[in-house]
Amino acid sequence: MLQQRVWAALMLAVISLLGMMLIGNVRRGVYVVAVALVIAAIALWLSISAMSRARRGGTGRPRGAVFATVLGVAGVLLSAFVLAGFAMFWPQLQQYANCLSGANTPSAQQACQQQLDNSVGNEVGILGG
Repeated sequence: MLQQRVWAALMLAVISLLGMMLIGNVRRGVYVVAVALVIAAIALWLSISAMSRARRGGTGRPRGAVFATVLGVAGVLLSAFVLAGFAMFWPQLQQYANCLSGANTPSAQQACQQQLDNSVGNEVGILGG
C-alpha cells in the first residue's frame, strides 16, 4: 500500500515537471502552471505521508520515497516561481501573445520577442529601483 502511494507520488511529480516543460501557449500557460502546482503538491503530500506512515508502522521507508519527495518539492517550487512570474508580467505576456498571433514571419516573431524583452527589462528596472 505504501509503495503504491510512493509510485503514485513519483508519477505525479514527473507529470508536474513535464507539464512545466510543455508550456507552449502563453495564454493557457497560467492554467498549465496552476495545475502543475496542484499536482506537485499532491505528489509531495503522498510521498511525505507514505514515509510518515512507514515510520509510525515501524517499517522501512518505501523505495523511491525520497526521490518522489525531492521531485515534488522541485515541482512545487518551480511552479510557484513561474506562477509568480506570470502574475508579475501578465500585461507584458498578454501583449506578447497578441503580437505573436499576428506575426506570420520569423522576423515578425523576432520583433515580438524583442518587444517582450524590452518591456520586461523596463519592468525589472522599475522594480529594482
